Amino acid sequence: MNDTFKKNALHYHQYPKPGKIEVVATKALSNQTDLALAYSPGVAEPCLEIAKDPSTVALYTARSNLVAVITNGTAVLGLGNIGPLASKPVMEGKGVLFKKFGGVDVFDIEINETDPDKFVDIVASLAPTFGGINLEDIKAPECFFIEQKLREKIDIPVFHDDQHGTAIITAAAILNALKVANKKIEDVKLVASGAGAAGIACLDMLVEMGLKQENILVSDSKGLIYDGRTAGMDGRKQRYAAKTELRTLAEATVDADIFLGVSRAGMMTQEMVKGMAASPIIFALANPTPEILPEEIKAVRDDAIIATGRSDYPNQVNNVLCFPYIFRGALDVGATTINEEMKLACIYAISALAQKSVNNDFGSYAGQTPVFGAEYLIPQPFDPNLIIDIPLAVAKAAMDSGVATKPIEDFAQYKETLERYVYRSGMLMKPIFERAKLTPKRVVYAEGENEKVLRAVQEILNAELAKPILIGRKTKIKQYIDRLDLSFSMDTDVEIIEPECNPHFRECVAEYLRSKERKGVSRALAENYVRTKNTVLASLLVQLGKADAMICGMVGNYHRHLEHISDILDKTPGATIASLNALAVPKGVFFFCDTMVNSHPTAEELAAITVQASHYVKRFGMTPKAAMLSHSNFGSDMDEDAQKAAKAIRILHAEHPEIEVEGEMQADA
Repeated sequence: MNDTFKKNALHYHQYPKPGKIEVVATKALSNQTDLALAYSPGVAEPCLEIAKDPSTVALYTARSNLVAVITNGTAVLGLGNIGPLASKPVMEGKGVLFKKFGGVDVFDIEINETDPDKFVDIVASLAPTFGGINLEDIKAPECFFIEQKLREKIDIPVFHDDQHGTAIITAAAILNALKVANKKIEDVKLVASGAGAAGIACLDMLVEMGLKQENILVSDSKGLIYDGRTAGMDGRKQRYAAKTELRTLAEATVDADIFLGVSRAGMMTQEMVKGMAASPIIFALANPTPEILPEEIKAVRDDAIIATGRSDYPNQVNNVLCFPYIFRGALDVGATTINEEMKLACIYAISALAQKSVNNDFGSYAGQTPVFGAEYLIPQPFDPNLIIDIPLAVAKAAMDSGVATKPIEDFAQYKETLERYVYRSGMLMKPIFERAKLTPKRVVYAEGENEKVLRAVQEILNAELAKPILIGRKTKIKQYIDRLDLSFSMDTDVEIIEPECNPHFRECVAEYLRSKERKGVSRALAENYVRTKNTVLASLLVQLGKADAMICGMVGNYHRHLEHISDILDKTPGATIASLNALAVPKGVFFFCDTMVNSHPTAEELAAITVQASHYVKRFGMTPKAAMLSHSNFGSDMDEDAQKAAKAIRILHAEHPEIEVEGEMQADA
């Protein structure tokens, strides 16, 4: 980790306020009446109702949507036994993922206790507060005992994500890999490297799904686990002690169909890959460096099906595909546990989601339409269907297996409820970023000396989203880079165009004169504008093909910027220039068009703007539903503006029946 990244990470966690989470009130506290209802004396009423009927706690408190992320810090990923206090940033991070992806509220709890029995007692005593418990980063073998004892003692879901989350995603990916390889789970031979919590849980889940235990060989830090071995053994490992003369991982992988690595870097070699069966399935899940790198596998086998734990390769086995959604389904039906049926339902839902056709607008704007196969075994973390398909499957499984205390009566309505979480996840821009990564474009930033712009450019370079071009003075930009402690190079990472010594100056002036032909613009004025008005220069660079896109307007008047752009850049024939704003709020993401450009559009322009906006909304993976806003509510006031809105709707219904549009209506209709 370099010094700049370290500083950025510490800055991120410290500012604007320390940490990553906070408690936000869901009820108004604006006057004395609110205070009386929220606390004494009004709070006594729900207390009395809960005392009479404990199930009403779900009606009057946040318990049914509240999960505890609990650790003692004995096995923090990549850091080891750092203790409960030092593990708090990780647990806060887990809480953020729960909220972003599943809409689940979280309290992180770090317990200073390593004795398993005492730890169980402490956690069990907290059960009245929560609807579920997620155990995190607790070392093996204590984690197995702790989870089992808690499941026996309390009647809310207890889920050790390090075990079961990894196992669920791995099992779903292996299920699909077997389909691609045209192999049956009951016929294959599996070799595992790693017998910790995640490794054993993966094997248990695969056996539950039909993998024969006699077809499994497991290796740990002391070698192959065989019948009669005593060193480093425990009850869970003993179940996988094989009757075999083999003693090494290299021997075990000969003719194996599947390699499952949940251990450490370098455990698998190219020679071992060569010796595996046809169409080998190789899951090298160690982080940050896999047991063997995908490129090393591909160098010796072109028929291998590969997964890793990393986001920079296809088929990332990522727990975020599971834990927010399995808890979402469990909480929504008031499940008393997360049982095997619910885990299997989660596996099959993830597997099916990867196989079913992908929403074309979403997929294509993400850069490709994902096609089920060796390079696409499991959904990507930003797939909007995860929050719908998995909770639905988990909730049904909980009901069918008899552990649901609040059965869902109307699944169609429940599905609609889940759909509202999709773009609450904070992943709105993810498909756009994914496409941008595939073919990074040249983006010119008109305000290259702006602090916010330079911070954004650093993020863009880190994520490899674009090739930035900055308009500004090199000396000034250098000062900002040093002051902000940014790490990008002015010489190699970005292109800088200084208005006073612009290598494209003559071309820009000629193009500006052409665009302003017969509009009273002299050469002297054109030269002045190209030197002094950065938006003019940025627009000209795009028009001349020196850049693919531009961003401007961090300072100055919106309409002045728009005027310069409109003068220079060619417009799509028949299009109406309009603004489109996205507003992300807890209820979802809403697009507003047109708030900035057209003061008095005609009905035809309103219809055209709606069609254009619909097209762009689809690119975010959303199905557009348009409301034509007006002071009039479905004919309540038929003045000229209201009539224009009504006419625009008639045009859309006639010419674009595929667009769902209603109105004219008031915003609160």
